[in-house]
Amino acid sequence: MNNTEKKEKIEIQTPGKVAWKRFKKNKLSLIGAILFISIVALCIVVPMISPYKLNDFELTNKKMPPSANHWLGTDEQGRDVFTRVFMGGRMSLAVGLMAASVTVVLGSLVGGIAGFYGGKIDYYLMRFAEIISSLPFTPIVITISASLMWVASQYKMFIVMVLIGILSWPSLARMVRGQILSLREQEFMQAAEALGIPDRDKILKHLIPNTFAYIIVNATLGMASAILTEAGLSYLGLGVTPPTPTWGNMIERARTTFVFTNLPWLWLPPGILMILTVVSINLLGEGLRDAFDPKEIR
Repeated sequence: MNNTEKKEKIEIQTPGKVAWKRFKKNKLSLIGAILFISIVALCIVVPMISPYKLNDFELTNKKMPPSANHWLGTDEQGRDVFTRVFMGGRMSLAVGLMAASVTVVLGSLVGGIAGFYGGKIDYYLMRFAEIISSLPFTPIVITISASLMWVASQYKMFIVMVLIGILSWPSLARMVRGQILSLREQEFMQAAEALGIPDRDKILKHLIPNTFAYIIVNATLGMASAILTEAGLSYLGLGVTPPTPTWGNMIERARTTFVFTNLPWLWLPPGILMILTVVSINLLGEGLRDAFDPKEIR
């Protein structure tokens, strides 16, 4: 076998392939990823193929227990709970994804700019981050949500998403800043300086990608936290309002003793799905952190 054939058989180990191999070794994280993908797929597919529409009222079949026609029974208006659970999952996952996206964008940019430039820019940005982080998260979210009771459900959901993200970015900004303060002194950044690469490209293409492990963990944990926050607001009647379903406002029905004891199919399925989703997101985030973290390489 000549040298050319040997070179062809050598597998190129890109960072993505190395991370995937390391991720597969973490069985719990792999289970979490499969579970999360399965839940997301069901939330997308089930409402599309269900024979029942979201607000199909069947008053003759209201409060029916699970059966062959209605796998998770019906609610007080005769609507199919199975369809509404997975449609509610769409809404809850959308809240988590949007809130995490806002957190990642703001936290990465603020932390990247502060760590790269330092000086007064770093000082003022970090003081601003400290002001945001010092604000009481729960009272502010509750107060703003309560003041938006008159807003239509779909717009209120968007406002809740953005609000959670805006109040959650300072911790990520501090982590990104700390990493970039050490990265900017390394040799590859000196080479970028010598090549005359613009500051924007240095931050976005060289520094922030090297903090990817921290960003992933923060994004996954932030998504899980946002789902729980929305559920808590909906349980208090301050989140997304019916008839738009979310896991939170479906669980809210269990506040009445009658529903809690006699109609468990109304609140138990969304509660179980929410718990499984949050656990799977956390497992996935831990696995991705270990897979992309260079310190974990032996």
